Amino acid sequence: MFRVETIPLILGVLVAVLGVAIVADAWLPDEMAFRSDRRRQERAERSPGAEGCIGLAVLCMAAALIGRDTWRYGTVAMILGVLLFMMGLYGNRHYLRERIVNRGALRRGKGRPPEQPR
Repeated sequence: MFRVETIPLILGVLVAVLGVAIVADAWLPDEMAFRSDRRRQERAERSPGAEGCIGLAVLCMAAALIGRDTWRYGTVAMILGVLLFMMGLYGNRHYLRERIVNRGALRRGKGRPPEQPR
């Protein structure tokens, strides 16, 4: 069987794989086969640099998990991870705001259940 001390290592590796995937998504080109121009407003674009910062922040968190209590630079990795994450949020603030605020069909009344007559 495995020891309890290996759980942070396994979680750290899983978080590191997630961080590598985010960094790869940030730096690989986005190719779309078609482009739809039927929108009233143009969508906000993601910032690849900001997304890369978020991926690096996740990698810093993974390093702190893998290092556990014995690694001397765990606190530094966490502080750097938080700073990178905040930079990534700031760089993608327009994209994130659009994703949170723009409700699409709900705003036009197409997502609500029909009202019952009284």
